[in-house]
Amino acid sequence: DTSIRYAILLAAAATGAFTAGVVLESKSLLPAKVNTAFILALVWCLMIGGFAITTNYYMAVALLFFAGFVDLAFNAMTRTLAQIHAPPDLRGRAIGLYNVGSLGMRTFSGITVGVGGGYIGIHWSLGLSVIVLFFAIMALFVYCTRRSEKPDAA
Repeated sequence: DTSIRYAILLAAAATGAFTAGVVLESKSLLPAKVNTAFILALVWCLMIGGFAITTNYYMAVALLFFAGFVDLAFNAMTRTLAQIHAPPDLRGRAIGLYNVGSLGMRTFSGITVGVGGGYIGIHWSLGLSVIVLFFAIMALFVYCTRRSEKPDAA
């Protein structure tokens, strides 16, 4: 039944996120570091990209499980980093801006993937979106890494 199979896909992502919450709270496996957040985002892209191209239902379930795990780990880490690095007097505003940006981009991506999917097919639309996101994250990662390696000009 298609509706049950779809529900299992959704449940796989949710179960992955739940598992991440339990595992990450019980052990200190992922310290909150900017480089780790970038790597988690790149791994998430790979999981979603794999989901977009797979034709095997069981592989799709596994990829969504791991995507849910990585998604929760990434979001928890980036919210922590935003709180740590925000100036105390602007912390509330910075977290608010982070949340609006994060949720707004998710909404916008749903529209672009959906509209694009109407033209080229949902798998291609999702796959191309993931590729664009992957390279954007890589560019930001390289930029931030180079910036942090430069000595401060005094």
